[in-house]
Amino acid sequence: MRELFELYAAFFRIGLFTFGGGMAMLPMLTKEVVEDKKWATNEEILDYFAIGQCTPGIIAINTATFIGTKRKGAVGGFVATLGMITPSLIVILIIASVLTRIMEYEIVGHIFAGIRVGVAALVTEALIGILRSGIKDRFGAVFYVMILAACILFDPSPVYAVIVGIVVGIMRIKLIDKKKEDKI
Repeated sequence: MRELFELYAAFFRIGLFTFGGGMAMLPMLTKEVVEDKKWATNEEILDYFAIGQCTPGIIAINTATFIGTKRKGAVGGFVATLGMITPSLIVILIIASVLTRIMEYEIVGHIFAGIRVGVAALVTEALIGILRSGIKDRFGAVFYVMILAACILFDPSPVYAVIVGIVVGIMRIKLIDKKKEDKI
C-alpha cells in the first residue's frame, strides 16, 4: 500500500509541475523515477516514451501507466495514471472557472509567453539527454540524422519513425549475429 501511495504522490508531483506536454515532463520524470526512486533506467524511460508516442493517448499518461504497471501491476498502473491526471483535472477546473475573466489582461499573455520559453528550455535539456543516452555509436548517429531529415522533410506520423527504428534495429542485430557466425 505504501508503494502505491508513493506512485500516486510521485506522479502527482510530476503532473503538477509539467507544462507543455509529454516531452516537458521528461526532466522531472528522469529525476523522480530514475535518479530518486530508481523505478526505471534511462533506457527504460526512452523505451516508454517511444511506445507512448506511438500508442493512443497522451505520452505522460502512457508513461505513468507503464511505470506503475511495472512496479505494482494493473493497480500500480491505475494509481500512477490517476496521480498524473489529478493535477490537470484540478487546474482545468480552476482555469475554466476564471479563464474568461483573466484572459483580457495583458499580463496573462506575458505569463503564458514566459511559461512557453521555460518549457522550450526543459524540452531542449531533455532532448540532449535522450541524444546522449540513445546514440551509442556512429551507426546510431547516422541513423538518427536520416530519421530526423525524413521527419523534417516528410512530416510522418511518429509511429512510422518508431516502426522504421524497430525494423532497422532488428536488421542490425541479424547482421551482427551473421557476422559473428561467419567468423566462427
